[in-house]
Amino acid sequence: MTKRIANIVTGCRILGSIMLLFFTAFSTEFYILYLFCGFTDMIDGTIARKTNSNSEFGSKLDTFADFVFVTAALIKLLSVILIPLWLLIWVGIIAVIKIGNIIWGYASEKKFISQHTVMNKVTGLLLFILPLTVSFAELKYTAVAVCSVATFSAFQEGYYLIRIY
Repeated sequence: MTKRIANIVTGCRILGSIMLLFFTAFSTEFYILYLFCGFTDMIDGTIARKTNSNSEFGSKLDTFADFVFVTAALIKLLSVILIPLWLLIWVGIIAVIKIGNIIWGYASEKKFISQHTVMNKVTGLLLFILPLTVSFAELKYTAVAVCSVATFSAFQEGYYLIRIY
């Protein structure tokens, strides 16, 4: 049972993410579930390491859970947040860089390579916090900070991939 706790926590994130779809964005219930999902994302890997239960399945389940969480959150948030064109373009540029990194890693190693750099983790944390700031800070200011870090992170990841592989 101890060996499965991390995967159970990850499964809770999947369930919580799906439940997000049934609540109004920025409602109390939405925030509680959103924070719950973020918390499970932070602790599942730690639990896996502490219980020596790291596995390829757990890693793939975590990636899937992240995808479900991000997708559910975007479905809810993008329907209520007005995003300026300049921000969409910037996010698109970051996405192109990240996709280029994925292609480079696959072309050089014939497998998908994911760089878990500190800056990638900082970017993830800032992206998680961003929706929590919408009610009191203008997106045009907070998004600049997040996109700046994300851009640096994407270039850093590419640099590491080119240098290592």
